[in-house]
Amino acid sequence: MLEPSLNNELPPIPGKRYFTIGEVSDLCSVKAHVLRYWEQEFPQLTPVKRRGNRRYYQRQDVLMIRQIRSLLYDQGYTIGGAKQKLSGSDIKDDVTQTRQLIHQMIAELEEVLHVLES
Repeated sequence: MLEPSLNNELPPIPGKRYFTIGEVSDLCSVKAHVLRYWEQEFPQLTPVKRRGNRRYYQRQDVLMIRQIRSLLYDQGYTIGGAKQKLSGSDIKDDVTQTRQLIHQMIAELEEVLHVLES
């Protein structure tokens, strides 16, 4: 069963350099064990691993996870289909990723505006 579309409800990505698996889980509405599984399936996901094998994701990892989530949950791709889609040369032109980036930029600009107004 597919989860309902939550793309518009995902929180903006904070301006940090690294995120823990728990933070990424919250930012992408995906459980931690699913993120670990996706790391095995999608070579594009390569979080930095530090002491005790702790994962630290960067902004591009979070965007990639949101892309994978959208392909699997919103667009109905299988893991194999999503892998194929992401390995294709058209990834940069993908509408979903562009939409996510625009949504993120708008949220960040609204945050800047709020700071400037106070």
